Amino acid sequence: MMNVEFLTKNGVDVEKSLELFGDMETYNDTIGEFILGAQSKLPRLEEYKNAKDMNNYAIYVHSLKSDAKYFGFTKLAELAYNQEMKSKAGDIYYIYDTYDELVEETNRLIHVIKQYLGKEDIDPESEAPTQQEPSIISNREVYMEPTILVADDSNIVRNFVSRIFDGTYKVSIAKDGKETIEIIKANQNNDNVKAILLDLNMPEVDGFAVLEYMKENNLLRKMPVSIISGDSSKETIDKAFTYPIVDMIKKPFNDTDIKRVVERTIYFKEMN
Repeated sequence: MMNVEFLTKNGVDVEKSLELFGDMETYNDTIGEFILGAQSKLPRLEEYKNAKDMNNYAIYVHSLKSDAKYFGFTKLAELAYNQEMKSKAGDIYYIYDTYDELVEETNRLIHVIKQYLGKEDIDPESEAPTQQEPSIISNREVYMEPTILVADDSNIVRNFVSRIFDGTYKVSIAKDGKETIEIIKANQNNDNVKAILLDLNMPEVDGFAVLEYMKENNLLRKMPVSIISGDSSKETIDKAFTYPIVDMIKKPFNDTDIKRVVERTIYFKEMN
């Protein structure tokens, strides 16, 4: 592994990233996950760009932007943010004009990370992180003990939250709204889902659809929800709080933020 100066010389704002990860050991243990996430997102971005599906394109480029911000990839975060805004506005010409630059910067950073870690190749099937494996239980399982459900399309967020509560709570993960609803259905007759951390911008079925399902089935007190989102627009915040959620925090966040919001969410359940 190279020293941290290699990252800074390649435009990485490591100091800003440590506000999330806390120390270099955690940062180094986690940075490889950016490669896995980017390698899965780029084909979907290509697919939705070619299909002129700007709604799903915006969701995936938003996720790429969030991942870039976590690791201090400032230029990529800015490129992805601009594409997110333009795709939401339906400006497909801007997407086509700047798409190659986005891909080139993503691939540049993948190469930088591989050099930094001393790995020429990271295969998505064989290089999943193995350090300090958190206690993650399988989706759609009927839970037999207190569990926190993390619903987010970013593997970085899911694994980061899981590490925080390793040894304290079991953690279940969902990659999109469809999986989230399936997990909720499987556990709505027990009392073991202590808190749900829900992203709003997820592919296919978003977080608002999850909230609507829970509202229709009177589950928002039984399974209290706090929102974790990179969208801090007034419209989104106002819409989120039309549901009886407990709290809402903006990405990127650190371990203190997550612990605080989970404690508050669990306390809400205990008081009902």
